[in-house]
Amino acid sequence: MLICSIYKSSKKDEMYLYVDKRDVLTAVPDELMAMFGTAIHVMDMPMKEGRKLARVDVKKVLAGIVDKGYFLQMPPPKDDYMLDLFKGRPESGVR
Repeated sequence: MLICSIYKSSKKDEMYLYVDKRDVLTAVPDELMAMFGTAIHVMDMPMKEGRKLARVDVKKVLAGIVDKGYFLQMPPPKDDYMLDLFKGRPESGVR
């Protein structure tokens, strides 16, 4: 079992970093931290195989932390139908 600290990005909605609580953010590369922005601590959580997470597989999280020292959870993709909702609408002004 691993105690994992979870941080959310100040720059990108729904982007999270999972790291070993003992290492804090020391294993995360500077380039990634520049893209991630300020890391806002969300919670600490015990991680072990078999645990259910909302959007990621716990095995991938654990493997990322063991291999690289962190796991980056990207935001979910946007639904295409939502992007075309206001297609043809003028850029400015009221219809």
